[in-house]
Amino acid sequence: MTADTHSSIPTMRGALAPQQFTAQYQPLEQVTRPNLKTAEAAFYLNRRPQTLRAWACLENGPLRPIRIGGLLAWPTATVKALAGVTA
Repeated sequence: MTADTHSSIPTMRGALAPQQFTAQYQPLEQVTRPNLKTAEAAFYLNRRPQTLRAWACLENGPLRPIRIGGLLAWPTATVKALAGVTA
């Protein structure tokens, strides 16, 4: 193993590298849609999507989703407020 390899960084098989993961989401300040998907909201709040699903199921999280056709939609304004982003 050479010194310039990143083998000391733990990775999961099939997981995206951090720079690949962040490249798929625009900065939260630029989001203008009224609602976010669970994966998007989880990314901006630095939580796992399953955490947000648990908040929705148990109704005990800091924000509540809107259910649209059986899917969870998270209000962008609330996510921005929790993330400390000014509009």
